[in-house]
Amino acid sequence: MRNTAADPPPEPRRRRIVDGGFLVLLSLTLVSGGLVLLTRGPLRVWEITQETFGFLLLLSPKIVAGVFIAATLPLVLPGKEIGRWIGAESGLRGLVLATVAGAAIPGGPMMTFPLAAGFGMAGADIGTMLAFVTGWSLLSLNRTLIWEFSFLPHDLVWTRYLLSLPFPVLVGLGARALRGRVPA
Repeated sequence: MRNTAADPPPEPRRRRIVDGGFLVLLSLTLVSGGLVLLTRGPLRVWEITQETFGFLLLLSPKIVAGVFIAATLPLVLPGKEIGRWIGAESGLRGLVLATVAGAAIPGGPMMTFPLAAGFGMAGADIGTMLAFVTGWSLLSLNRTLIWEFSFLPHDLVWTRYLLSLPFPVLVGLGARALRGRVPA
């Protein structure tokens, strides 16, 4: 556990812009663009390009804010408290707390993933980070209340929700077991 008040910030990892993941995405993009060019023509490729860059302009501020949150969260949260509440020693309570937080947090992946990363840098363990993300993914109250109950039969929504309830905690326990940290 780091003492963020006394310890200097860690050296940032060197990240490569062009890596294997980027090359796979670039290849898929070029192949898809080529297929659209052959089947729909250059005008459609241009329209898709404009739509994509417009969407990127809308999405960029959210991504920047999410990354900023991830970078600053460890500096403003007390590491000892984070470790006690959602760290490896938090036990089942930490997994349940992370699940509830994940279910309650509004917003999409631009907020959720940076928050999970920020919690990890502040002292949360892999189990609670995965319970948080899985809770958001499976149990999002925002999505369930606004979208699912609006469009789907209520018994279907309740059945899905109740069946999904244990999974974030189970994922967290599984992650801890893989890392050798099963709570008592």
